[in-house]
Amino acid sequence: MIERTANRNGLFYGWIIVAVTALTLIVSAGVRSAPGVFLVPMLGSFNMDRTALSFAASLGIFLFGLAGPFAGFLMDRFGPRRTMLAGMALVGVSMLLSARMTTLWELYLLWGVMSGFGTGMASAVLGAAVANRWFIARRGMVTGIFGASTSAGQLIFVLLLAWLAGTFGWRASTLILGLTSLAVLLPTLLLMRDDPADIGVRPFGAPADAPVAARATAEAGVMGRAVRSGTFWLLCATFFVCGATSNGLIGVHFIPYAVDCGIAQVAAAGTLSIMGMFNFVGTLGSGFLTDRYDPRKLLAIYYGFRGLSLFLLPFTTNPTGLLVFAVLFGLDYIATVPPTTVLVADTFGRRNVGTVFGWVFCAHQVGAALAAWLGGVARTAMGDYVLAFVVAGVLAVTAAGLALCIRRGPAVMSPLTAPAGAAE
Repeated sequence: MIERTANRNGLFYGWIIVAVTALTLIVSAGVRSAPGVFLVPMLGSFNMDRTALSFAASLGIFLFGLAGPFAGFLMDRFGPRRTMLAGMALVGVSMLLSARMTTLWELYLLWGVMSGFGTGMASAVLGAAVANRWFIARRGMVTGIFGASTSAGQLIFVLLLAWLAGTFGWRASTLILGLTSLAVLLPTLLLMRDDPADIGVRPFGAPADAPVAARATAEAGVMGRAVRSGTFWLLCATFFVCGATSNGLIGVHFIPYAVDCGIAQVAAAGTLSIMGMFNFVGTLGSGFLTDRYDPRKLLAIYYGFRGLSLFLLPFTTNPTGLLVFAVLFGLDYIATVPPTTVLVADTFGRRNVGTVFGWVFCAHQVGAALAAWLGGVARTAMGDYVLAFVVAGVLAVTAAGLALCIRRGPAVMSPLTAPAGAAE
């Protein structure tokens, strides 16, 4: 029925899959942005310093990344639909329970373990798996849409949560997050499908005379061969830096840094939302460019530009300067996702994207977790964020050089592994 409807309306059903996935990513990103908004208000609720609360955020980010390989494994074998449902149900429950938490161990369990793992099952790994299952042509653009959805989640929720926290308190905000997370289960149940083969269609961009293939599954032992590939480790290293310099350091500590500069909490959250707005633009643009240019060169440009902006941030202490930084850094924030995803697919095969990219994404979140925690440590020890920003800038410039060392093309792994554009 779905295939007939899609043909009659001239709509490829994959675009409906994109819409459902994008909605899930928006809400998941909103939940993940909450620690950066609530860090300062929570200082008055828990008898702990900034370092302890930063560790809770770091734990959530780490488990968010650790869930990536697990989620990728599940998606490649059982499909994205059930993985999305399990992840967002876990997120919803954790947020509802956290509205009544009073101790630090509850914060670590609910915001660190449960929320981190749940959002990790509805993250960039989900976008990568869906894009490469349903699309051959326009993969970069679709991946860019998913990255932009993450930005939209930040844009929508950061300001909303800051306003709610200021008006009703952070506990009411977590209750709203929980209900919103559970609400997205409905379109997933009704509309989500795992693979084009499930409804008898080909991936978008497949030759018109190509037979409809059976549902693709991950190649057995793919990670055993991936870890012997230098490309895999270079992708992990550069994405580690991406996580450390974006949602780890800036995502968690930008608002506290702005408050240190004398800017009000809500105004700082507004600036972070503007960063999300330009992140939306930058990620869509990166998807467009990834379909047309060498993704390795794009990564080098992105990381180099990020490093320069981080070097300048310690000298940016007024609202106008921080606004300019938010615009420039926002264009680059997760623009790295489309070229990294395409390099994974081209090297290890479309069928293996969930599994392999899950581990690359895990490296991203390990970097983010370390930066979230060490950023708080540096602020406590030094009294400011200067050291943290300078070290992050050095890492970003180093990643620009590493990106140019990545080999492009199928890895020599097994006869079953095909590049992203090949029939599998």
